Amino acid sequence: MPIASPTPSYPEAVLPRTAVGVGLKPSHIAALLDDPGPVRWVEVHAENYMQDGGPLHRALEAVRREHPLSVHGVGLSLGGAHDLDTAHLARLAGVVARYEPALVSEHLAWCGVPGAFLNDLLPVPCTTEALDIVARHVDQTQAALGRPILVENPSRYFAFRIQDMDEPAFLSALVRRTGCGLLLDLNNVVVSARNLGFDPSAYVAALPLEAVGEIHLAGHAVRVVDGVEIRIDDHGSAVGDAVLALYAETLRRTGPRPTLVERDTDIPPWPDLAAEAGRVATVMTQVLAARPDPV
Repeated sequence: MPIASPTPSYPEAVLPRTAVGVGLKPSHIAALLDDPGPVRWVEVHAENYMQDGGPLHRALEAVRREHPLSVHGVGLSLGGAHDLDTAHLARLAGVVARYEPALVSEHLAWCGVPGAFLNDLLPVPCTTEALDIVARHVDQTQAALGRPILVENPSRYFAFRIQDMDEPAFLSALVRRTGCGLLLDLNNVVVSARNLGFDPSAYVAALPLEAVGEIHLAGHAVRVVDGVEIRIDDHGSAVGDAVLALYAETLRRTGPRPTLVERDTDIPPWPDLAAEAGRVATVMTQVLAARPDPV
């Protein structure tokens, strides 16, 4: 069931397209409230706030009174072959109703089967059958939340032998069929491109960029296994040069978009993370100033 706690009164969730934010960690909350620096918004994982009360909610309520919020789900399993878990969807709807976020997003992935949850974001084949399933699940989610969601492109480590379309075509069709938007994770694009051998710039250019409502940036790890280099989406380091270059190229196509810096492992001190958000904001400012139609 949706969370039953009363909804506090929050300022309107306005997220300017030029705003740079960070994924919120409990260890950073006091420092964020004391001095946000260049950080203009924050994002949280919905699953961390699906209980009725407790210290996490009290802290997020304090943050939400000061900063716009985005809610990012990681457990809905939009790409699963089975029906959505309606109890999980109701809990997600409760979080959204409680915090009135500016944006809500989920992954193009599956993460379980009835009776078993897998703590991973597993890939979805780009087939017509899978598209039908994901579109049905997105429609169901948007109806439950009473708003459009953004769907995030995944990181991939292998290619399916069978597919009816490439991933940009799959996402484009999903946008057309459901009216959802896209969360464009450029770190995921670079990771997948290096692992699967495609051109990341061509991938971005093939997307319906007008549907991009948010951009994610992060660092990733590089491992060599049996002589093969593999990129791993671990969010454990600063945003790398290849991702920043693709970000600048993307902004030249799209204009400004709310941008998030993710860090989920090897969490740095708040001043370091805020400084990284500042570097990303500088890249956006420089790119927009150089556009023929500056925003």
